Amino acid sequence: MPRLDPVPPLPREIEDALDAAGRQEDRAIDLAETALLLAAMDRPGVSLSPYRDHLAELVAAVKDCRAHTAFEAAAALQRVFTDRFGYDGDRLTYDDPQNANLIRVIDRRKGLPVALGVLFAHAARGAGFALSGLAFPGHFLMRLEVAGERVIIDPFNGGRQVEAMEMRRLVKQLMGPEQELTPQLTDTVGNRAILLRLQNNLKTRAQADGNTERVAHLARTMLRLAPEDGALWLDYAKAEHKLGRLGAASGALEQCIEHSLDGFEMIEAQRLLEELRLRLN
Repeated sequence: MPRLDPVPPLPREIEDALDAAGRQEDRAIDLAETALLLAAMDRPGVSLSPYRDHLAELVAAVKDCRAHTAFEAAAALQRVFTDRFGYDGDRLTYDDPQNANLIRVIDRRKGLPVALGVLFAHAARGAGFALSGLAFPGHFLMRLEVAGERVIIDPFNGGRQVEAMEMRRLVKQLMGPEQELTPQLTDTVGNRAILLRLQNNLKTRAQADGNTERVAHLARTMLRLAPEDGALWLDYAKAEHKLGRLGAASGALEQCIEHSLDGFEMIEAQRLLEELRLRLN
């Protein structure tokens, strides 16, 4: 994805860059750069240059640690993020939207697990290590792999290593006592899924606050990255419908029907579209 100029990016430039990312293969998406663009949507007039410089600084610091095993790399990430730069999870104001905005996360050195995970991934990958997000529910964890050796780390807690028994306890705590730690919960997820999970934190909070305009804006922004996501098209359609923008809602429902792989989702979209067509005619 082409870099934008050092001057503060204009909204149209950000949208174009996000659209370009949405057309890329998952592995080609620049995770941290795209997260900065998403953050810039809520921080107009802020130059991204110092934040890009900080990302480069994180990579250089991890490289300097000269780790050769997964355990050494995990320790290096802990030293860089916790000891050198003072990053930590925000436990006191966890639900603060700043915790999902990468610009403010870098400013404050605090954030949500997935936001901190974006920084960990950028630093580790830039230093030559494979670090992937997991499909683990409720609390974003990551798998670090070096020379065939794997460890699970927790970016919210300084990158400390997490053992399987602790993951099992977390799953039961988050999903209920009958839930077991299945292979599906430890599958890796791609860059697009990480970015959507980051933005979904903001969308969920906007929904809880009843801020429908904000929900519509966030859903539309997320669709730039995932234009074939039927569930997102349905969320966007519902928000536009609630705001009385029936034409936009109708178009979004048509997109949902085209792209949805979920039968119940498609039925709901078809029902809403029928209602809207009756109102529009």
